[in-house]
Amino acid sequence: MAQSAQSTTETDWVSRFADEVIAEAERRAPGKPVVVASGLSPSGPIHLGNLREVMTPHLVADEIRRRGIEVRHLISWDDYDRYRKVPKGIPGVTEESHAQHIGRPLTAVPAPEGSAYPNWSEHFKAAMVEALAELGVEYDPISQTEQYTAGTYRDQVLFAMKHRADIDAILDQYRTKQKPGGKKPQQKQVDEAELEAAEGSGAAAEDDGSADGTEYFPYKPYCGECGKDFTTVTSYDDESTELTYVCTEDEFTETVKLSEFNRGKLVWKVDWPMRWAFEGVVFEPSGVDHSSPGSSFQVGGQIVHIFGGEQPIGPMYAFVGISGMAKMSSSKGGVPTPADALKIMEPQLLRWLYARRKPNQSFKIAFDQEIQRLYDEWDKLESKVADGSVLPADAASHARAVRTAAGELPRTPRPLPYRTLASVVDITGGHDEQTVRILNDLDPANPLGSLDEVRPRLDRAENWISTQVPADQRTLVREEPDAELLGSLDDEGRESLRLLLEGLDSHWSLDGLTTLVYGVPKVMAGLEPDAKPTPELKVAQRTFFALLYRLLVTRETGPRLPTLLLAVGADRVRKLLAV
Repeated sequence: MAQSAQSTTETDWVSRFADEVIAEAERRAPGKPVVVASGLSPSGPIHLGNLREVMTPHLVADEIRRRGIEVRHLISWDDYDRYRKVPKGIPGVTEESHAQHIGRPLTAVPAPEGSAYPNWSEHFKAAMVEALAELGVEYDPISQTEQYTAGTYRDQVLFAMKHRADIDAILDQYRTKQKPGGKKPQQKQVDEAELEAAEGSGAAAEDDGSADGTEYFPYKPYCGECGKDFTTVTSYDDESTELTYVCTEDEFTETVKLSEFNRGKLVWKVDWPMRWAFEGVVFEPSGVDHSSPGSSFQVGGQIVHIFGGEQPIGPMYAFVGISGMAKMSSSKGGVPTPADALKIMEPQLLRWLYARRKPNQSFKIAFDQEIQRLYDEWDKLESKVADGSVLPADAASHARAVRTAAGELPRTPRPLPYRTLASVVDITGGHDEQTVRILNDLDPANPLGSLDEVRPRLDRAENWISTQVPADQRTLVREEPDAELLGSLDDEGRESLRLLLEGLDSHWSLDGLTTLVYGVPKVMAGLEPDAKPTPELKVAQRTFFALLYRLLVTRETGPRLPTLLLAVGADRVRKLLAV
């Protein structure tokens, strides 16, 4: 069994939750597998904010497995939710093509045009399923379409209908109350921001089943004529289970026996706690959108007792953002998904971002230049783990990032710095032969056998350059020298270039060129190449670097100069810098 992180309970949030979950599971159902849960609604792209709904219980479940305790991580695909609105920015999807399907189950909505999948739900599930596999997330999937249409919850549905008055009494505590001299109580309006935040997290955007002037029913059929949920239950008999509903979309009316009817579902605020009791869920986190009075999680904590169950323990988790982007919503196009993140970063780094922050701490995932700093931080952590200087909490988050209870995730055999790889592919355009040449020059004493040694990190860096770096920020090396700039240099400028060119051959490695480019301004100032920098010297270095960038790539900034010089090649550097 893999070593547990139990010794870091004081500093490691995962171990602390694992302790609580194990104790709670033993109290509730001694001797049975521990059950943790997540819920995802494939109403659109399942984004990186939704991933926290999965990663939080995954990390806890994985710690429990490491301790040799049987655990199930359930992921409920809420694919029987209604199609609420047409997302923007999705290729092949327009108001004209998909607005007609609003109100139908997600599994009954056509996939976007050109999709290889049979329906809307399967189309958006597919990328998430693949990403979870790459991230090493072990789980038991549950399709709510299959559960409801197979009659799996029939007894629970009949029970909820029989106890509808008890459920209504709980819900009524959170509805807007009647004002003096006013009309009947109205259902509390659901904030649009809460609905947006809830999408994809299992918090389906549904009302609680109440309707003005009619008896409360916690069940909503899908219409037998149009297939939509614009339906109102008008009567129900507990003994015969006969249910009559009318559809406001097409005025279709139908009477069915609920004990034999499988085309509908409990409203969300009843459905969720029903499942907690049905599955015996001990741990399930929820988003901050559930922290307000009357939210699904808080109301569910009372309704679950009607079903003979208990509310799961679990934290409210904070939002996950993207560098330069506002809070994510799955109903709006262009939100990055886990699959998008895994194109530009290795799964270990993505796991680490979720593991190192407590669930109630928000954080951002970098798709911009910040990704280079994140990788530098990750590589520094790996070095500390290797030499034993790592702090316990950091060691725990690292261990959770690189391996699960099932084993270590595949990794890059020779993880060269991400920023270096990005600079190289930026300059070479991904040309394999040039890339090999430059990477071998980084450390001539330890050449690469093949590019496979630096994959998949190299591929991730190349994807980042090609998809996330604007064209005007890409590095284009000059074809010909800038004769005008070279001709305008004073004696000091010419001498600094001469010293650089003179030292190329003897410093042709990443470390050597680093020493050389930082050392030239020191020599020009009459200092030794290894002299400690002063404020004045730093200004001179910046001036020298800006000159080199202008002469090599026409801008005053660019990839790190040692990497740029290696990429350009010694002969071409001499051609562009010769005075």
